[in-house]
Amino acid sequence: MNLNGTVMSDRPLLVLALGEEAQFLDGGFPVLLTGMGKVNAAAALATVLTRGPLPSVVVNLGTAGALRPGWTGTHEVSTVLQHDLDSEILHSLTGQTVGAPLELAADGPVLATGDAFVAEDAARDRLAARADLVDMEGYALATVARTAGVPIRLVKHVSDDAGDGAAKTWKESVAGCARELAKWAAEHLGARS
Repeated sequence: MNLNGTVMSDRPLLVLALGEEAQFLDGGFPVLLTGMGKVNAAAALATVLTRGPLPSVVVNLGTAGALRPGWTGTHEVSTVLQHDLDSEILHSLTGQTVGAPLELAADGPVLATGDAFVAEDAARDRLAARADLVDMEGYALATVARTAGVPIRLVKHVSDDAGDGAAKTWKESVAGCARELAKWAAEHLGARS
């Protein structure tokens, strides 16, 4: 976890997993780097939010794999779900719904979050039945922000096709993705890029 800048109640908090994704953000807003995966993301954001003050909004900027052909560019997520939590079995065992999808915005893609980096065609194709994009932090961040009563926006730039070779593609595309995420922040939040 690494927090650069000061969290203030009248400003957004930008949250990203890795420094590579934040490399073109220019200090206009505080930036929290959480590390990869749901546990790191949840722990880092919860730590910052419990210290206070709360930001006006949490904005998760990051890369995502496309689960369907033709998905490119930057997207604000409408719904986020966990793809690696078996909610149906847990419901049958306990009668409780655990990890239900979270609605965030009126329009936009569905994001599937899980701790597995999706880098094979078969896994991508299975997830495509439920979502448009895949990442490793979005659901955890949305859950923590909601628990704290802070609005959250998930903004993802497509880095790869989440299929065979995705890891190599992500490494090759992350700098370009970071430029696009900084551009989005400048256009939609007034952040310098």
